[in-house]
Amino acid sequence: MRTYNAKPAEAIAARQWWVLDAEGQPLGRVASRVASILRGKHKTTFTPHVDTGDFVVVINAGKVKATGKKLDQKNYYTHSGYIGHLKATSLRDTIARTPEMPIKLAVKGMLPKNVLGRQLIKKLKVYAGSEHPHAAQSPQQLSL
Repeated sequence: MRTYNAKPAEAIAARQWWVLDAEGQPLGRVASRVASILRGKHKTTFTPHVDTGDFVVVINAGKVKATGKKLDQKNYYTHSGYIGHLKATSLRDTIARTPEMPIKLAVKGMLPKNVLGRQLIKKLKVYAGSEHPHAAQSPQQLSL
């Protein structure tokens, strides 16, 4: 019995589109499910070093749920490189300003930190509302 390794051309031909409604769902559960689909771990042809995953569209990102006190205690940090220029933004402020960012960052943290991870994150489409422009791809409904 030989181990099967997917080839990039085969993986591209077998891609599907999925749509996930994040309304009322915990942020971490949404992110882990999306990261698994992006990597292709739900397929029998999963190969760790090849992009065998599918496209994922997340809608209602602004209505994602955070458990506990995460809305006020979880911070996102940016630093300009200058001394004293560290900026911290709470999850509540981030969702109010850019609702797509928490989901993108959570999924990005669950993907490989290399060229493959940068390629995978491009297949994630996140929208704050319930409308998305990917109806032509006829995405299937994804549940948690």
